[in-house]
Order: sequence, then structure tokens, then C-alpha cells
Amino acid sequence: MTDIRDMNAVAVRDSVDIVAQVQVADLGRETPCAGWTLADLLGHMTVQHHGFAAAARGEGADLARWKFAPAGEDAVARYAEASEEVIAAFAELDDSLDFVFDLPEFKIDPPRFPARQAIGFHFIDYVVHAWDVAATLGVPYVLRPELEDAAVRVALAVPNEDNRLAAGAAFVPALDGGEDGTALDRVLRYLGRRPDWQPTTVA
Repeated sequence: MTDIRDMNAVAVRDSVDIVAQVQVADLGRETPCAGWTLADLLGHMTVQHHGFAAAARGEGADLARWKFAPAGEDAVARYAEASEEVIAAFAELDDSLDFVFDLPEFKIDPPRFPARQAIGFHFIDYVVHAWDVAATLGVPYVLRPELEDAAVRVALAVPNEDNRLAAGAAFVPALDGGEDGTALDRVLRYLGRRPDWQPTTVA
């Protein structure tokens, strides 16, 4: 598997399987994303799918496409629908991936990225967010072997500088021990997650 779109589709559909286990009573749970409940996280994951799908169709500069809303009682269904939307939008791109995405949430000027790089951003987000949801629920998440090399490569390409200290940064600074453990452990630590994370309160 070498097409980033195919790897992204696998990662996203694995996240759908994890999210399908969410119950309404779970939405207030603490997550590995500091300050976010599971409702916040699922709302973010859903709107990012919509935003990236819009970007793939040349509409990413429209900030309305990225408007956040916490997830509600229909969170699972809305997430599954948004997941298929973004997978389809990426599949519609020419195989050369010679297209530029507008991603206005990135704090650069202009916030534009080649399709292959932009889809890589999306891919690593949903590897990590699938784990976030699984850790929140206390259920297993296994990174598929065919995704491991790409996940490590894309994760390690994320700058680990002052950008991670900025308000709203996608990831916090990398943690020590980044070379230890599984490929997923390496990804999580480099992107500021503790693989052994546990909630501080009982749901």
C-alpha cells in the first residue's frame, strides 16, 4: 500500500470502528487531549473531515467549512457520514495529486499545501485520534502493520519546535522515549501523547 489516500482511508475507517463503540453517556469523558471531553474530540474529528473534504474540492478557504461544534447524541452517525465524505473527496482527486489544499487553520501565510502533504496531515491525525478515542473508552486500538512505516514517517516530519507551544497547536511537545516501544508508541510520544495514558477521573 503506497497511495497516501488508501492508507488514510484505512486509518479513517478504523477510527469509525472505534467511534462506533461510543455511547451517549460517554460524551462527557476526559480524553488524552487536555481540556477536551469526548464530545469536544468527536466534534473536532467530524468537522476536520468536512474541512479537508472541502479543501479537496477547492473550497477549503471558506472558514464556515471548519466551524467547530461539540458532538451530540447523533455523534456516531455524524462521524461515520463525515468519514465517508472525506474518503470520497480524496478519491476524486487526480492520481498525480497535483492539487493544492487551502487549510486555513494552519498558522502560515498562505496556508496552502500540496495534496499529498495535506492528506498526510489528515492521515496522522486520524491514527492519533483513533487512539485518543480508544484510550478514552478503555478499548484496544491496534495500528495496522501496513500503516506503521507511513505513520512513523509522517509523524516524525511534524516540526517539534515552539510551534507546539502556541495556543491551539495540533500537538504538544514530543515526550522522552520516542524511540522506544511499538511504532504506535513512537508516533504517540513524538506527538506529545503518553501511550499509557489513563483518565484521572472515573466515568
